[in-house]
Amino acid sequence: MADNKKTLFIEGKEVEFTDEPNLLEVIRKAGMNVPTFCYRPDLTSFGACRMCVVEVEYPNGRKMINSSCTMPPETGIKVHLNTEATRRIRKTVLELLLANHDRKCLTCERSGNCELQKYAEEYGIKNIRFPDKALDSYLPVDESSPALVRDPNKCILCGACVRACTEFQGHSVLGFANRGSKTLVQPMNGRPLAEVDCVNCGQCAAVCPTGALSIKNDTDKVWAEITNPAKTVVVQMAPATRVALGEIFGLKPGENTIGLMNAALRRLGFDYVFDTNFSADLTIMEEATEFLGRLQSGENLPLFTSCCPAWIKYLETQHPDMLHHLSSCKSPMSMLSPVLVDLVPKYYNVDRENLVVVAVMPCTAKKYECKRPELGRDGRPDTDYVITTQELGKMIRSAGIDFNALEPEDNDSPFGEYTGAGTIFGASGGVAEAAVRTAYEFATGEELNPVDIKEMRGTSNRSKTVELDIKGTKVVVRVVSTLKEAEKAIQEIKRGEANFQLLEVMACPGGCINGGGQPRSCDDSTVKGKRADGLYKEDSELPLRESHKNPSIQKLYNEFLEKPGSHKAHELLHTVYKNKFEGSYKDV
Repeated sequence: MADNKKTLFIEGKEVEFTDEPNLLEVIRKAGMNVPTFCYRPDLTSFGACRMCVVEVEYPNGRKMINSSCTMPPETGIKVHLNTEATRRIRKTVLELLLANHDRKCLTCERSGNCELQKYAEEYGIKNIRFPDKALDSYLPVDESSPALVRDPNKCILCGACVRACTEFQGHSVLGFANRGSKTLVQPMNGRPLAEVDCVNCGQCAAVCPTGALSIKNDTDKVWAEITNPAKTVVVQMAPATRVALGEIFGLKPGENTIGLMNAALRRLGFDYVFDTNFSADLTIMEEATEFLGRLQSGENLPLFTSCCPAWIKYLETQHPDMLHHLSSCKSPMSMLSPVLVDLVPKYYNVDRENLVVVAVMPCTAKKYECKRPELGRDGRPDTDYVITTQELGKMIRSAGIDFNALEPEDNDSPFGEYTGAGTIFGASGGVAEAAVRTAYEFATGEELNPVDIKEMRGTSNRSKTVELDIKGTKVVVRVVSTLKEAEKAIQEIKRGEANFQLLEVMACPGGCINGGGQPRSCDDSTVKGKRADGLYKEDSELPLRESHKNPSIQKLYNEFLEKPGSHKAHELLHTVYKNKFEGSYKDV
């Protein structure tokens, strides 16, 4: 029988390849690597930076220098990674980029986590032969967005942000402008980010190799509140943060660090530590009730989930005619904050005027969400500040806390108890799965068995359709991640072809586990799957796995909210979003 195995040679080692899209992936599969700025496994190959060049020797003896990210693997070739020619090319590329770069590295948000800085050090770039960027050619920094900062002086034109915006969100907020030495990446007509239809998802910053696109840092504001003795500062943290924060401190992706997070947040000076998983359970109580009501009436179906602020803004600006499909439920963050504002003063004898609510989120769009007027009262936001997983990691480091040496601690009650359903909110499909677990029992009086709906899970497939049977009633659920996939679902609805009654949308590929505020993992497409596995592992190990069985949620309804869908619950936990298609995008 013929051997169909395909092999090539990398630095003399025979390596088998199968369906790898390019030579770079084969090199990485073999446990080796070459530097790159523009290549991201989840995006199309672009070949812009030329850092990943390798020397390829063909069986006929011909040698060529090729970029490994655009070259398909071929049987029998010999690949050399670090020849004199390839290293000279890479060093020249680095010198040219640095000559045209704003090199204020000490004050850059990405200092210590910048790929340009890293490769310059690795390749020993000490002197640059080319003239520095002229002072009069520096462009203004765009800080208009509540979520992101765009510094064109640090852009190396790798195009990763342009491709992320187009390929993930189908949105093309960023694009190339001008030609030659005047080429720029910018929003349409050079307008500020806050004045275009950017949804603040942060995927552009997640793939940017330098400080050209970064998360707007709010840690100084939070430190000012923590160190003010007159203030009581409470904090909540989203499900996805617990399986990613540890990566900043050398732990494996997916390792659940919730106990260490609780301890670290107290060491930082937060007075009370609560868990957004609690309000994820609360969201399910309201959303499952709303979904069953719509199923019964047949109105405004399919129901769209409303946890993702990037998705909500997309609907407001691109499809305002579809807003009636959107659940009126606030997100878990924006449900917990008003509950804390109303009840922490009562439970802990705290003055409301001096109460500060901080949220730790995997998502840059949450910085936009907390500033929305719909999500505050009496002119003050319910969530005062949002910091991302990355920002929390920086705060822990700057405080001199040895994260891995901490003893795990529990969060504070009564807003810290949660079920497995609350945990899985962080992964694509988790919201829908949690909702079905509760909706099934609400509708039938029987417990769903088994509670695991594995067809809704998975980070590689960005669109999944699952058919369920609720005691003879067929319910079809569509789960999508990325707005590009959401747009396809919307077009199905508009054409009258949609057969689903519930649409879960998360703007980031794989869900919140891969949010724009999470530790950067753009070179490893397996990380988001490992983070999701960490959430599902916690779900499987918790004693309670359905939101309606959370005793603290039951107590909250009995003592304060009455019942799901009550007038009090609607007043505190629901909202209405408006058409922004013809209005200004700069609404916060």
